[in-house]
Amino acid sequence: MNNTNFYFVAQLLLFSLALFGIHHYILIQFFTGELVIPLWLIYVFNALLVLIVFTALKKRSKNKNIVNVFLILTAIKMALVVVLLLPLFLNKSDHTKVEVFNFFIPYFIFLAFEIFSVNKFLQKG
Repeated sequence: MNNTNFYFVAQLLLFSLALFGIHHYILIQFFTGELVIPLWLIYVFNALLVLIVFTALKKRSKNKNIVNVFLILTAIKMALVVVLLLPLFLNKSDHTKVEVFNFFIPYFIFLAFEIFSVNKFLQKG
């Protein structure tokens, strides 16, 4: 693992843990109930997807069609989001709004982190 990969994984891990801690604290302060999708699963899912996209784009960074790779991976991520949220739609949770916010707020924050990191990497290269 070279320096760029190690630095990115360390940043992603620290970012994920800090965001998870804040989210968990807010959730236990303002919500009492059972969630269909556990909070830890949301963060593991998002962190893994960011890591996969960054790694794939880093390997393809010398290729001219990096935008196509990014768009394809984003489409795959969206399909995986639907698969992850399927139990929420099928079980008709009592707290659907909380479940949706629990997923999509971290999803978009991780997406911003991913775009920022990829942009930073591509500007260096």
